[in-house]
Amino acid sequence: MDAQRNLEHVLRAAREVFGELGYGAPMEDVARRARVGVGTVYRRFPSKDVLVRRIAEEETARLTDQARAALGQENEPWSALARFLRTSVASGAGRLLPPQVLRVGVEAEAEIRVPQQRQAALADPPQPELRLVEQPSAVPGGPDDAGAAALLEVVGQLVERAREAGELRPDVTVADVLLVIATAAPSLPDAAQQAAASARLLDILLDGLRSRPAS
Repeated sequence: MDAQRNLEHVLRAAREVFGELGYGAPMEDVARRARVGVGTVYRRFPSKDVLVRRIAEEETARLTDQARAALGQENEPWSALARFLRTSVASGAGRLLPPQVLRVGVEAEAEIRVPQQRQAALADPPQPELRLVEQPSAVPGGPDDAGAAALLEVVGQLVERAREAGELRPDVTVADVLLVIATAAPSLPDAAQQAAASARLLDILLDGLRSRPAS
């Protein structure tokens, strides 16, 4: 029982520390927050990479579940996307997304291009856009490829549905949506202030994502 309790304390502490300081925070900070010796942390996680992988995989899976719930419970495409973003930002998951999931690059071809966009591309030269690219992880303990791929697939469905409905700006990508989650969850010392700041920032970002009727 004590071993299980210690594991729960370490995982909770790791989420808090990495969420506040990033994945570069030392194991000693995790041990201090968990109120255990650093040796206890290393007995459960033989290296920091192993602990980082555990946290990154859990957070990636949590975001994937939140995206699937939004798809299944909201009929309106924009409501589904907005619900996913609000739930994810409120949970603070964006502070724990691994860098390789957030990394973006400039590419001429779209990662996801709906039929209307494909037709427009025949008439106009392709424009560079931000998209997720496969690159070596900056964090060796990042989530496995299957977990990251599942997240990108389900968020891609939310994005494509909203774009097809004409409610999302046509240039918004999956990478943009994930960056919103990451940037709309600031780490502030006061919990109430943090929640208010996140909600306000997300409202502004959602307004920027939404398409505008032609004037």
